[in-house]
Amino acid sequence: MDNGMESMLDTYLFETNSLLDNLDEMLVKDEKLGDFSPDDVNEIFRIMHTIKGSSAMMEFGSLSSIAHHIEDLFFYIRDKGIDSLSSQHKKELFNLMFRSEDCLRGQVEKVENGEPLDTDMDTFASEINDFLKKISSGFDDDPAGKAEAKDTAPANAGSAAAPSPSTEKPLAAEHLPADSNAVCFLHVFLDEGIGMENLRAYMIINALKECELDFRYYPENMESNPDTCATIIEDGFYLAFESEEMAAKAETNLCTQNHIRSYQLVSLSDLTQESAPADPASSGPVPAAPTDNTVPQQAEAPKKPQPPAPPKQPPVQNAPVKQNLISVNLTKLDSLMNIVGEIVITESMVTSSPELGQLSRDAYDNFMKSARQLRKLTDDLQDISMSLRMVPISGVFQKMNRIVRDMKQKLGKDVRLTLIGEDTEVDKTIVDSIQDPIMHMVRNAMDHGIEETSDERVKAGKSPQGEIILSASHTSSEVVISIADDGMGMNPDKLLAKAKERGILTKPESEYTRKEALGLVMLPGFSTNQTVTEFSGRGVGMDVVKKNVESVGGVVSLTSEEGKGTTFLMKIPLTLAIMDGMKVTVGSSIFTIAIANIRQSFKILSDEIIRDENGSEMVERLGSFYPILRLHEFYGIPTEVTRLEDGILMWVESSDRSFCLFVDDLIGEQQVVVKPLPAFLHSFELKNSGISGCTILGDGNISIILDIQSLHAAAMENV
Repeated sequence: MDNGMESMLDTYLFETNSLLDNLDEMLVKDEKLGDFSPDDVNEIFRIMHTIKGSSAMMEFGSLSSIAHHIEDLFFYIRDKGIDSLSSQHKKELFNLMFRSEDCLRGQVEKVENGEPLDTDMDTFASEINDFLKKISSGFDDDPAGKAEAKDTAPANAGSAAAPSPSTEKPLAAEHLPADSNAVCFLHVFLDEGIGMENLRAYMIINALKECELDFRYYPENMESNPDTCATIIEDGFYLAFESEEMAAKAETNLCTQNHIRSYQLVSLSDLTQESAPADPASSGPVPAAPTDNTVPQQAEAPKKPQPPAPPKQPPVQNAPVKQNLISVNLTKLDSLMNIVGEIVITESMVTSSPELGQLSRDAYDNFMKSARQLRKLTDDLQDISMSLRMVPISGVFQKMNRIVRDMKQKLGKDVRLTLIGEDTEVDKTIVDSIQDPIMHMVRNAMDHGIEETSDERVKAGKSPQGEIILSASHTSSEVVISIADDGMGMNPDKLLAKAKERGILTKPESEYTRKEALGLVMLPGFSTNQTVTEFSGRGVGMDVVKKNVESVGGVVSLTSEEGKGTTFLMKIPLTLAIMDGMKVTVGSSIFTIAIANIRQSFKILSDEIIRDENGSEMVERLGSFYPILRLHEFYGIPTEVTRLEDGILMWVESSDRSFCLFVDDLIGEQQVVVKPLPAFLHSFELKNSGISGCTILGDGNISIILDIQSLHAAAMENV
C-alpha cells in the first residue's frame, strides 16, 4: 500500500470510528429517554450516509451495504416522522440499531486488522428490510424504489439532512469543461475546510448516480488524483448533462447531500447568447444583470443574491479559520516527543559544559542569562508537546454505557452507571491501555457485584436500582480511576476457600491478611462463578486488568465490605514520556527514582537500626518498621560507602509496597526524559530486576531509572 492509500485508509478509519462513537452515545442517551429526537433521526441518517459513501469509495462492500440499508430505513422514518412509530417499534428499532452498530464495528475492526471482510450480509440486510416493512404499509424495499422515493420528496430530505444549497455566490462560467455533448452543467462548491475535497465530491457523485441519473463529472480523475483537491477548493467541480430535465432532477437530489456550500445550474444555450463572458464578482450581486438570466428562476427564488466575494477566494481565505481541529498520527507525536527530549538533553549538555569555566565573569553571566531564557523556552516546548498527547478519558467512559446497557438486558438487572470526571486528561497511549481493564471491572461489577434481583436489594435496605460509579481524577503525577458498586461486596473467607480449592494459595490461609485475601481475585485462573457464562466463569479478566495496568506503570487495589459494595482503584502515571525524578549515586553509578515514589530521605545513626528474626536490617518510620535494601549489594556495585550512617536512606513506596533504599548520596531533582531500554537487552528481563528504563543526563551520562514495585518484588519477595 502506497503512502497515499495508507493515509486515505487512516482518515477513513478515524472518521468512521468517530461516527460510530457518536452513534453509540446517541443511542444510549435516546434509549434512556425512550425515544429518538428528530435531530437525532437526522443525525443518524447523515452518519449512515457518510459511512455508506466513504465505504463505497474504499470498496468495503459489506460496510457500504449495511449503512445503505440503515440509511434507507431512516430516510423513511425521517420522512414519516419518528412519532409515527409505536413504542414497541421504537424499542425494536433501538435493538436493531445497537446490533447494526456492532455489525459495522466488527467490519471496521477487520479493516484495521487487515482481515477479509464478510461478503454475505444478506441475512442482516433482510432484518433491516423486514423491520422497514413492519413499520411501513406497502413501502417498496427495492433499492431503486427507495431512490425514486428520495427523488419524489427532496424538500423534506434537503431540509433535514443538510442546509438547502443556494446560489449565494455567483458562478464563474468562463472555465466550463470541454464537453461537446453537454447541454447544461451543475457547478458545485463544497463547504470550506472539510478536507479530502476530491473524495467528498466523488461521494456526492456516487450518491447521485445511485438515483439513476446519467451525467459526466469533472475533474474526471478526482477519485484517484489527490491533486484535484486544490482545483475543487478553488473552482468547485462540474456535473455535465445532456438534457435539462436530467439536470433539474439532479439539482433536486443535490439538496439531500452533505458538505455542499452552493451550486448553480448553467445552460449553454443561454451562455451563447451573451456578448461577453460573465464576471462572477461584478454581475452576481446585481439581480437585474443580464448574466442572471443564465440561471433558472427556481434556483434563484429561495434567496435574493447577496454581494459575495469571488468564489475562488472564500475557500482559500476562510478554510484555515473554520478548520480549527486536525487529526495527527500518534507516531508523529511520538517522534515530536523524542525530538523535544533530545533538545532538553542537549540544552543540559550545553549549560553544564566544562568549557564555560574558561569564560570571563561578564561573558559567563551573559551566557547564563541566555541559557535561562533557553531553559524557559524548552520547558514551554516540552509542556506543549506533552499536552498534544493528552486526551480526555470521556471516550473510554462513554463506551461503558453500552456495556452496562447490554448486560442489563441479558442479566435482567436494573443498574445505572454514573460517570464522574470525564474531562480528566491522560496520555493517549495510556488511554488505549486502560480501556480493557476498565471494561473488565465494569463487567465484573455488573455480573458479580450487583445483586441478582431487586428484592434482594430491598431486603438489604438498598434502592431497588443498583449503581456503578465510574470516576476519574488526577494529581500532579498520576490519574486515579475508581470503579465502585453498591452491591454484595466480597467475603475474604469465601475467597480464601475458593483459592484453596483451586490450589493457588502460596501460604497457609491463616497467614493471609484481609487485603491479601481480596487480592486473590487478581490471580490468573481465579473465578467465583460456579458455571461458565457469557460474561465470566473462565478465570480470566481480573488478571488481565492487573497485567495491563502494571504494563503502563500503574497499580490496582481494591476494597470491599460485605453487603456494602466493592471499589477498584487504579493509579496510573499521567504520561510515560517524561517524569520528575531524584538522581542518586551508588558508587560510580547514577540511578533515577520517580519523585512520586519517594516519601522521605534521611540519615540515621547506627543505634536506630534493628534486625528482624532473619537478621535483615530494618528502620522505624512514623511508628512502622521497614526493611532496608542496600542497592550496592543488590546490583553488585563497588562503593566506599558501606556503613548506613555514612550514606542516605530513602523511604520509597509503590502501591502497598514500602521499604527503604540505601544509597551513597543525593544529586538532586530533575525532570528526565524516559528512554526505553534497547531491544537487545530484553532477553535479560531487566524489568524483573527493578530496572524500567534509562535517561540521558546533561553531561551525557546514562542514568538507570528504577521501578520501585518490581525492585521490591525482586529483592524482598523472592528472598
